[in-house]
Amino acid sequence: MATLQNIRSKGPLLVAVIGLALFAFIAGDAWKAIQPHQSQDIGEINGDALSAQDYQALVEEYTDVVKFSSGQTSLSEEQTNQIKDEVWRNYVNNKLIEDEAKKIGLTVSPAEIQAVIDAGVNPMLQQTPFRNPQTGAFDKDMLKKFLVDYSKMDLRQMPAQYADYYEAMYKYWSFIEKSLAQNILAEKYHVLISNCLLSNPIEAQDAFDARVNQADVLLAAIPYSSIPDSSVQVKESELKELYNKRKEEFRQYVETRDIKYIDILVTASPEDRAAIESEVTESAQQLAETDSDYASFIRSTGSDYPYVDLFYNKTAFPSDVVARLDSATIGRVYGPYYNVADNTINSFKVVARTNAADSVEFKQIQVYADTPAKTKDLADSIYNAIKDGANFSEVAARYGQNGETTWLTSAQYEGAQLDNENLKYISAINNMNTNELTNLAMGQANVIVQVTNKKANKDKYKIAVVKRPVEFSKETYRKAYNDFSQFISANPTLDNVKANAEEFGYRLLDRADLTSAEHTVGGVKGTKDALKWAFAAKPGEVSGLYECGESDHLMVVALETIKPTGYRSLKQVQNELRAEIVKDKKAEIIMSQMKAANASTFAQYKDMNNAVSDSIKFVTFAAPAYVPALRSSEPLVGAYAVTAEMNKLSAPIKGNAGVLVLQKYAEDKLNETYNQATEEAQMQTMHTRFANRLLNDLYIQAKVVDTRYLYF
Repeated sequence: MATLQNIRSKGPLLVAVIGLALFAFIAGDAWKAIQPHQSQDIGEINGDALSAQDYQALVEEYTDVVKFSSGQTSLSEEQTNQIKDEVWRNYVNNKLIEDEAKKIGLTVSPAEIQAVIDAGVNPMLQQTPFRNPQTGAFDKDMLKKFLVDYSKMDLRQMPAQYADYYEAMYKYWSFIEKSLAQNILAEKYHVLISNCLLSNPIEAQDAFDARVNQADVLLAAIPYSSIPDSSVQVKESELKELYNKRKEEFRQYVETRDIKYIDILVTASPEDRAAIESEVTESAQQLAETDSDYASFIRSTGSDYPYVDLFYNKTAFPSDVVARLDSATIGRVYGPYYNVADNTINSFKVVARTNAADSVEFKQIQVYADTPAKTKDLADSIYNAIKDGANFSEVAARYGQNGETTWLTSAQYEGAQLDNENLKYISAINNMNTNELTNLAMGQANVIVQVTNKKANKDKYKIAVVKRPVEFSKETYRKAYNDFSQFISANPTLDNVKANAEEFGYRLLDRADLTSAEHTVGGVKGTKDALKWAFAAKPGEVSGLYECGESDHLMVVALETIKPTGYRSLKQVQNELRAEIVKDKKAEIIMSQMKAANASTFAQYKDMNNAVSDSIKFVTFAAPAYVPALRSSEPLVGAYAVTAEMNKLSAPIKGNAGVLVLQKYAEDKLNETYNQATEEAQMQTMHTRFANRLLNDLYIQAKVVDTRYLYF
């Protein structure tokens, strides 16, 4: 009672609190409903974000371009990933240049774009459909005509396939035009930068001399490999000192992950293979008894190769079948046999063989009326008229068709999926004699066909093929899944996985420096979720089980190390630094040995213990010399060869693979004439390449963020 009274006394307050809570709840939902859709950002350049919607639009735009230019209607997962990466790279590069160009007032005017189109020599224009049929060159008049025609078209009044084609072509040109503007701006920026690095007569002369002056040198060297690594000690302080000197080289601009993972490819068990062999054996026995409707029978066997009731060239059949044709007898079953190339168990029966034309020339008239009955009557009338002597082309013209001849070749239909109507049509044309006329009922229409020529007779076959892949069963996959799942449950940490993977028969794989810009783990399809997990996990954690690949892979991922942006730690690069210190210390040891030997001639150096010798010809300053005796590229050989006196022995030189002594014994000069303008132009080209490398610096300064992996 007291409690109830207490509640009553607080009634107004409770009403107010509950009211506020209800208002907050309703208002929150209302705000969600009325606020604009908040897009997710997938990247950032110079502080400017790119939304997922905008990125997807760019991907779809480029996908349409690729499909249009290649004639493909669909793209593979690999092609799609390549497009995504290409779109991102182009977007980043264009954004970097646009931002820099804006700072200095660099622009591209419509007049400049039009000038490039009028000139017609830009490589991008050569990729368009607007090319002169005779010359193959870009034709601006064809482009203008298309744009004028397109602006006047009512695509709604056109057949769908034509409307789609013209729409795709217009989008393709719009993309080319946009890309032209971006490329022109990039070229102007690169030229501006490269022109800041002016070449001069002295630089040009030096570049010419470095290329044409050649020398032949004798080389004697003691390789670093002649000294055991165990004889050289590296102190921690030495590693730290070298690390601090070279620290900038170890700067990492993209966060990466080191992971370990187990990837299981599920394969057929011996029991699975035995079961498939038994089924193919049974199918082969039934195939021997079958004498009609091979298409239905082969379909019932689960064969990967369908039967089509047409005579095909033998090259149209699987290569393992072709290889055994000479041993096969018409009407008898060959096999079963295993084909290792495609991991299949097979049998086949040569149903028939004939010698027939590979190319057939024909002409046709398509007949269609309001009703099937009217269509039949009209077709019969046309057929009888031509059969009685009427001119085929004149009759065709009367019904709005040209009646021209065309060729049907086996390459046009062999291996293609044919429905019943196409099969009927092709069979009729192939089976007709020259000048024979037929009236084909094809669905809602009729086709009057006349064969006018046949050529290129070849041996052709009808072959019923039972081709069964040796695939794992559901039971095999379930067992692999359950066993792997139990292993993951029993080993929840990376240390556990490392300790027990081998005992359970699993191979633990390493992947260092995994980036979020990648699309797979270990090159296995369908591992995008595993990649996302790796970039959300903490070191030491183990993921769940991922089903991936073509539904034939099982994977688990464990995160070992996170490598953030910034400088890599000494621990991460110590092996590289240690190798360099070891090389330097070995060089000191070898130089001490040379000094102790008191060698003063090339022959004395050559006769030292562990020494190798060589004669290096045509050495120039412009390119590092390759020394076969050391199996190493040695830039210092060229630097010495062009400056040393003839027959003068060098002091010991620390090289890449050993300590060297050199002696020039001949020199020559390429038969080239110095041309200052040419040399300066070549230097200018080198400067342009340098300008391209500046994009890396712009990329770093722009603090590019790439989080596409979260959404794509």
